[in-house]
Amino acid sequence: MSFWIAYWWLHGLRNPYAEPVFRYLASLFLIFQLAVVLVSGNYSGILRRDKYEELYATGKFTLMVVSMVTIYLFVSKTSNHYSRLQTGITVVIYFALDWALRVVLKSFVRKQIIRNRGRNSLVVVTAARLAPVVLKKLFRNNTYCDFHVSRVILLDKDFPKGFPEKLPVGGEEDPTLRYGKPEYNVRVSLLNEKSIKELSHDWVDEVFLFQPDDMLPPMKLMEDLMTMGITVNYTTEAIDRWPNTDLRKMGQFKVLSIGHRFANAGELAIKRLADIVGGLIGCILTGIIFIFVAPAIYCADPGPIFFTQERIGQNGKRFKIHKFRSMYLDAEERKAELMERNRMEGLMFKMDDDPRIIGSEKKDRNGKPMGIGNFIRRTSLDEFPQFYDCLIGNLSMVGWRPATVDEWNRYTPQHRIRASMKPGITGLWQVSGRSKITDFDEIVRLDREYIENWSLTLDLKILIKTVVAVFLRDGAM
Repeated sequence: MSFWIAYWWLHGLRNPYAEPVFRYLASLFLIFQLAVVLVSGNYSGILRRDKYEELYATGKFTLMVVSMVTIYLFVSKTSNHYSRLQTGITVVIYFALDWALRVVLKSFVRKQIIRNRGRNSLVVVTAARLAPVVLKKLFRNNTYCDFHVSRVILLDKDFPKGFPEKLPVGGEEDPTLRYGKPEYNVRVSLLNEKSIKELSHDWVDEVFLFQPDDMLPPMKLMEDLMTMGITVNYTTEAIDRWPNTDLRKMGQFKVLSIGHRFANAGELAIKRLADIVGGLIGCILTGIIFIFVAPAIYCADPGPIFFTQERIGQNGKRFKIHKFRSMYLDAEERKAELMERNRMEGLMFKMDDDPRIIGSEKKDRNGKPMGIGNFIRRTSLDEFPQFYDCLIGNLSMVGWRPATVDEWNRYTPQHRIRASMKPGITGLWQVSGRSKITDFDEIVRLDREYIENWSLTLDLKILIKTVVAVFLRDGAM
């Protein structure tokens, strides 16, 4: 619709698809729009957003589509075939129409959901101490739920002492709980033969079973519900405390996978594609840098141009990392005698004016080391061969700094969370100060923050900040 309006505005009331150039551009907008819908999560929680939050979400969505189309046209060297004015007007109209239609359609959907609210009957099964919490969490920020709680069944052997006084109930014989806004009264009973029999004759669409940590699972109840054909939604106190869970299959087993964040297949595919593209470009740049850097390294300290070292990757997998050699060949042997000059607090090793760096004995008038090793470290040129590791899949463009074997062997369980994702050439720590951060626990905190909040957008922000930091030589040693 936006494309047609923009075309008519500029060229009159004609069919834009009669011209191959415009057919191709319209196809690109459609393809990349669908791609962004699939991987961006832009529609997640859409009903809970107000019109101003929707304005931001729509702008973000539009920007992603336009960016992908623009990058594609630039890479394919066809951008000069298309009218920038036509494209710009299309984008502006698309943004306005998309936001307006989202607001209108959400209003319609909300009214429909509220009109049908409570059309399904849900029975909650849990312990007395958890019942108020379960009801509160089921309905918190869930205005548009399509079920109502018709009964609460307690797993306790008896009503706890003081139960009517502890909870807002309506009588000892027929206690009730209140939940939701507006408030609803729900009948409460104990789990016994009577309550199970009543379930078989009541209106019950689904059962929500919240398993307490201090009680055994009610296997007989679950078998009875299966026999009745009632859907059971099962979770536990422990699962509710865990950060992220996902039901999967391993062989013939159904398993519950627990982790800090699960990325969908589309996000992982895009991240890997970015690593391949970035790795290829980086390898080309590495080849160009090699022509100039290799002779300088060899003349200053004859030996290998590249430094390889065993590092720890994702989930503890070992791999060989590659860099331009910036240190003398006996650097690792000399590390032990320099440990007292380590400026890092924790498991990593960094020091000022490191004598192991090639040419570091040469100083300028201010006493600053001016060797080839210092130069390639300050400019981060030594990192470029890692693009090969990125290309073959041992590293990602963005991740955590891969640990040395020595560091890894001294990790505590709290440190190991870093290895739950693939390590990277750059990361949140590097763009947050790099060598200015001397506390290893702070580095782990930043890596944990990256893992728990990972997104393709965050990776893009880190890459942009990395380029700026490299040019400004911010935090490099």
